[in-house]
Order: sequence, then C-alpha cells, then structure tokens
Amino acid sequence: MNESPILSTPHPRPPARADGPALVFDACHAGVILRAVLFVELVLAVGALFGSGNAAGWLLLVAMLTGGALPATLAWIVACCSAKRLLQRLPTGGQYGAGVALGALAGLYACAMLGMMDVAADPPPWLAGACAGALLAALLVAALLLRARARTPAATAARLSELQARIRPHFLFNTLNRAIALVRAEPARAEALLEDLSDLFRHALADRGDAATLEEELQLAERYLAIEQTRFGVRLRVDWALDPAAGEARLPPLLLQPLVENAVKHGVEPDAAGGWLRIATERRGSQVVVAIDNSLPEQAAAPRAPGHGIALANVRERLRLLHDVEVTFDAGPQRDGSWRARIVLPADAPATARPAEAAP
Repeated sequence: MNESPILSTPHPRPPARADGPALVFDACHAGVILRAVLFVELVLAVGALFGSGNAAGWLLLVAMLTGGALPATLAWIVACCSAKRLLQRLPTGGQYGAGVALGALAGLYACAMLGMMDVAADPPPWLAGACAGALLAALLVAALLLRARARTPAATAARLSELQARIRPHFLFNTLNRAIALVRAEPARAEALLEDLSDLFRHALADRGDAATLEEELQLAERYLAIEQTRFGVRLRVDWALDPAAGEARLPPLLLQPLVENAVKHGVEPDAAGGWLRIATERRGSQVVVAIDNSLPEQAAAPRAPGHGIALANVRERLRLLHDVEVTFDAGPQRDGSWRARIVLPADAPATARPAEAAP
C-alpha cells in the first residue's frame, strides 16, 4: 500500500464529448431487460384471466403463452440493443416507429412459436399477434424514452448541486489564505497549492458528459487531498490502494470527491489528533469495488457521524441513473469505529456512456 498519491502529473485534459440525438433504445441494461420481461408477463397474466375458468387453467395458459412471448420479448430486446447506434441516427419519431415495427415482428414470431406448440388457433391469429406485439413495444419504447429524457435533467441537477457543495466559499477562502501564508516562507509550496487549486476547479468545471472514468475521478480526489494536506499537515494521513485494472470503470462525473470531502470534514477535521483516510479500488471479475474508509473522532465512533449522509442520496441516485440495478452503494460506520463508503459497479463502460477519446 502506497502512502503517497500515485497518479502522474500533469493530468490530461478531459476529452470533449459530442452530444448526439437522444438514445431511445437504451435497453442494454439488466434492469431494463428484467422490467421488460416482467411487464410482458404481467400483461399475459392479466390476459389469461379471460381464457381460463380456474386457477389451474390460468397457470397452464400463462405457461403456454410465456413459451411464445418470452423468446419474442428477448428477441426484441436483442434487436434493439444490437441496432441501437444505427437507430440513434434517426429522429425520435423514427426510433419510435422502428421500435413498434420490431414489436410487430416479435408478435408474429411469438404467434409462430405458439402455433408450433399447438396453442394458437389454426390458422394462427397473425394480425392479432402483430398488433399485440406492436402495442407492447410501443409501451416499452415509451418507457425507454421517458428514461432517456429523465437522465439529463437529473444528472444536470445533481452536477450543479455537487458543484455548489464542493466549491464552497470557506474552502476557497481557507485555501487562498494558506497560499498567502506560504508565499514568503515557502513560495514553491504556495505555487504547488495554487496549481492544485486551479486543477481542481478545471476538473470540476469541465464538461465530461454523463460519465467519467474511475481514474479521472481519482485524479480529482487527489487534487482535493493535496490541497487539504497543506491545511492539516501530518494530521491528515492518506493511504492509496489502487488497482490499475479498475481505472477504466465509468461512473457519474464529480462523484468521488464529495465522498472524500465528507471523509475529511467529518472524520479528520473534528479530531484534534487528526485521522486517516484510505481510498482503495479493486477489479473483481466483471465488477469494480471502490471503498473510501476514514477514521472517526472517538465521540462519533458509536453513533453515526453527523453530516455524513448529506451527499449519500445524491450519489446513490446518480449511480442508479447510470448503471441501474447493476450498481450497489452503501455507507455507514464499521465495527472498528471507522466509516466506509463502498461502491460496486460494472467494470465495463455502461451502454449509455460515450467512450472517451484518447487524450493528447
């Protein structure tokens, strides 16, 4: 475990991201697939009530209908995921129409499956199957469209909230005062402090789209801790345990620094003797684990440290918007008297995030 910041400087400027049309077919998420299947199954279950006279007959009919509808639903999702970048070039109305057309084809496929199982009438009700598939697809596309439209406002509001919480007047005041105090005695340290402050603001105000790499977020956290180190000196002890294989995981921008700031504010600052902070990342198969641990003042070790929950709901919501059910986030006191914020997220980039171009 290395006790000094290990990320190289200067840091590359975050790449510019081009904004494209709204991606309606953002269906390549486990949560979206699960909800789509459950929705179709619910519709089938309600529809089967009209064709059965008892519970046993209803269960049998639902099972037979599922044999045709489930493969058709999964085929629709796979088609939408495979062609989503191509469909993204279409206007929103065109994407909607393509989704409905694919739903009609999926309905015909389901009808053919039921015909093969001798469940459907002879001949199979092709028109009814196509219309049912188109209607269900229209509802699913509408839900995906609402989800796509909901992402940007929520992410923007969260971004502004985090910026307001981070660039606080007293933090800037303390940092500049510290630099002024160092100008005459240690001009090199004062220059380094102001450079760190400049980099912190540059990273915080840069437009990095809807996702950033874990490495970029760690760079921002390092800049913040470098500034705080000049304030607390030996009172702030930072340990880094970073897995290079985890650096490409993607998460909402400006996410880690508020958690690190909370750790300093509620763990180190109130303790006259100072405290420690540990930031660890690890790749475990298809997942990446990020853990931020910090000591707590003795009087706060038993109950919850006041103020730790201010940014937690914001962090949880932003992670959910980016990774849906594929991410977990928890924070709370540990048995050893410390506090831990822990994030488990996919190692691969989310389907909605645009891959970053190589920085010069």
